[in-house]
Amino acid sequence: MWRNILRQCGGMSFVVVSMALLAAVLWLRYGVLEANLLPRDCGGSIEQGLGGLCGVKWAMVQAFMYQRLGWLSLLCAALAFVLGWRALAWTGWLAGLAGLVWYSFEPAAVGALLALLALAREQRGQAESQADEQPGDGLGVGRLG
Repeated sequence: MWRNILRQCGGMSFVVVSMALLAAVLWLRYGVLEANLLPRDCGGSIEQGLGGLCGVKWAMVQAFMYQRLGWLSLLCAALAFVLGWRALAWTGWLAGLAGLVWYSFEPAAVGALLALLALAREQRGQAESQADEQPGDGLGVGRLG
């Protein structure tokens, strides 16, 4: 039964993409940033120059400064919930996962849950529209007689 539900709703791709992103973000946080693999003595601003690995470190730190990932997740999820856009819901979910790992707990948690609601609502709407169709509707035969 679970296999059919996952296949019908595209759940396996949801699980695989979510786990891959979660593994990548955890590796970046613990394996790169907190393990001090990037240089310590970087200028810290664009004016002082951000070449090479200092630029990578700057971009990573800017992603979670002022909880930017969490707010991005919340904004995308709210727009997806209102407008019903699947791409925004996916962006909200994935940014929410990244934000939960990268120090943006409060807005990322709300954004991720709201994105899940938007994705579930769309999946339910697709399942209901498929249930309303008759078996021969997709054949293009039309009514005979």
